[in-house]
Amino acid sequence: MELLNVFFASLGSAAALFILTKIMGKREMSQLSMFDFITAITIGSIAAEMATALENDFMKPLIAMTVYALLSILISYLNLKSIKIRRFLYGKSLIILENGKLNDKNLKKARLDISEFLTQCRNSGYFNIDNLQTAILEPNGKISFMPISTERPVTPNDLKLNISEEKPSVNVIIDGQILADNLEYTGNDEKWLYKQLNEQGITKLSDVFLATCNNKNNLSVYVKLSKPMTRDIFQ
Repeated sequence: MELLNVFFASLGSAAALFILTKIMGKREMSQLSMFDFITAITIGSIAAEMATALENDFMKPLIAMTVYALLSILISYLNLKSIKIRRFLYGKSLIILENGKLNDKNLKKARLDISEFLTQCRNSGYFNIDNLQTAILEPNGKISFMPISTERPVTPNDLKLNISEEKPSVNVIIDGQILADNLEYTGNDEKWLYKQLNEQGITKLSDVFLATCNNKNNLSVYVKLSKPMTRDIFQ
């Protein structure tokens, strides 16, 4: 009986956690403030306690989870209304490097040593900080880099080129199944699709793992591999 109670309590806590998370909104871990992080851990802990509660007292942990969720929503609302509250909870951006000069005071304020800063520079592709104009530590803990003008990538505007607008490719086949609505969205039909597949030497729809259509009406097809790849080319 106790195992059955744990089973149903686990389902209930998972459902409650899912609903509360949907209400609170989606956010990446790197975008969480300290308060969001603490709230997420606390709600998860309460949900785990609720799942293993054998006294059938589910309301107390459920109420506690709801209070934390509502508090998180309230804080998010206040963040939108007050810059001071937003800066208090999320912090402010700190300029680490500007015009070739490192700001040691901001490094200390961020508790970031020079070795860690250089590591993050290399992770972002900058092995020489002479190539950087500005480096800013954002409130989410990530560092934004602005290279000097001579080191940034060339853009079509620099070359005075007229580039056609890019649009995302549309999935028209996934795992051997034709996505009819997506295919119609591209302005094509199944007759066109099968013709394109035949031109690429594909006779069986089930062999197609993924097929996409780009804004130029070109079909890219990825077939299922008949043999698994056992060789690791990165070792």
